Amino acid sequence: MTATGNTAESGFKNQCLIKLLPVKKLRLILGDQLNHKHSWFDETDNEVIYFMAEMRQETDYVVHHIQKVIAFFEAMRNFADWLEERGHFVIYYDLSHPDNKQELSKNLNQLIKAHQVDKFEYQLPDEFRLDQQLKEFCKTSNIKTEAHDTEHFLTSRSDLESFFKGKKTYTMEYFYRDMRKKYDIMMLTEKDPEGGKWNFDQSNRKKWNGKPEIPHERGFRKDVSNTLKRIKDAGIKTMGAVDEISFNWPTSRTDSLSVLNYFCENLLVHFGDYQDAMDPDQVYLFHSRLSFAMNSKMLHPLEVIKKVIEYWRENKNQIDISQVEGFVRQILGWREYMRGLYWMKMPEYRTTNKLENHNKLPDFYWTGETKMKCLHHAIKQSLDHAYAHHIQRLMVAGNYALLTQTNPDEVDEWYLGIYIDAIEWVEITNTRGMSQFADGGLVATKPYVSSGSYINKMSNYCKSCEYSVSKKTGDNACPFNSLYWNFLFEKREHFKNNQRMNMMMSLLNKKDPDDLEKLVNRAQEIIKNPQNF
Repeated sequence: MTATGNTAESGFKNQCLIKLLPVKKLRLILGDQLNHKHSWFDETDNEVIYFMAEMRQETDYVVHHIQKVIAFFEAMRNFADWLEERGHFVIYYDLSHPDNKQELSKNLNQLIKAHQVDKFEYQLPDEFRLDQQLKEFCKTSNIKTEAHDTEHFLTSRSDLESFFKGKKTYTMEYFYRDMRKKYDIMMLTEKDPEGGKWNFDQSNRKKWNGKPEIPHERGFRKDVSNTLKRIKDAGIKTMGAVDEISFNWPTSRTDSLSVLNYFCENLLVHFGDYQDAMDPDQVYLFHSRLSFAMNSKMLHPLEVIKKVIEYWRENKNQIDISQVEGFVRQILGWREYMRGLYWMKMPEYRTTNKLENHNKLPDFYWTGETKMKCLHHAIKQSLDHAYAHHIQRLMVAGNYALLTQTNPDEVDEWYLGIYIDAIEWVEITNTRGMSQFADGGLVATKPYVSSGSYINKMSNYCKSCEYSVSKKTGDNACPFNSLYWNFLFEKREHFKNNQRMNMMMSLLNKKDPDDLEKLVNRAQEIIKNPQNF
């Protein structure tokens, strides 16, 4: 039974139905807690109500991509239906439900009172703000409360802090190796990894030049017009575009498993080779499109890893170990590492700005309207599909934001809103740490910045750009070139004791003063007038 109700009448009927049950326990399921394998659901209990809600509290704290909002609402509704089919009792508030107060605590208090609940249970949220909100709610509640694990991640909130206790740097590679051993992932013995190496990153940096052919993504053609109408009728501010009758993202466990199988059978063979490549006409290349399915918990990380490894073992004659290790490292290493770092350093991490950057994020981040082809394509793709892969995020959009010394608060807000897989625990550490070096080197030992040469090396963007990647100054010089040297010059005090920056700082110090002045002047023009470039 599901208590939904888009009208006052249906809502009233459902409320009456619930009151006939001896309800004792209210359990909350958040929009990113769609874990079909959670032990909560092993048995049905007529004394338990499961509560899910589409709330303005969650749609309005940042401007989200329209596809992101739709994907969560569709996935939540599908999950509620799945629970109902298995005999669980669910109250689901959509945006227009007459009882929806649009704020979590108010909704919970209303339900507890209406159904005489004597115990409230929830799964630990993965966002700090929701964790704090629920802790405060429980403090003020006059009924029993209990928090449960989400049974999704491979580490606890505090595991990373324990692993690096007493260490000054938090090198992800060491953590990743420990996780490989702990879960016996691609290990020959307790100490020896398969393939003789822990990391095949050097094999994962090929430029794609039209071959091999890229299979079409495992897409979907879903009609989400009702969900879109609900969002529009509520007046929710969003960004980006959506095809309302051909929505392209997995929003159920069945969908998610289909995408996983498709990745193994069609894309894994070249995933590692081209995971850093970029092309103006290719949105997904050989990437899996599984991040939303995992971050909403429709798929468990270990089942994804095991499925990929199992497929590789069955097809070793066709798939090199480098393709698989690169994929495993992203999930087993990087994903768990970023979450651990988040809980280690919040809430202070949210405001850290070690490089003291304060410029405004250029308006073209919201439109894609810039003459720089790399930025145009990466941003336009993000607006059209709510997706860009890690190098587009890091070395194009993030690189430009850092080189132009943009306030990391604004960069955070943009990244958190635009990408379908962006939830703060994974977004903020990647953005503020890895991309913007705002934590001063906690995540990355040196800033991820580059001139146009790196973008040209890994992409096919520069061919059609009106700026010349080989020129450093002049009207048609690639803006990344002067911005790069200006950034090193302006931030030289921050990097003087950074050993990994010694070579670049040495090259900066050897530059002809007149040449450096031209580079700085060109960069300042770009920073002050980004709309002209």
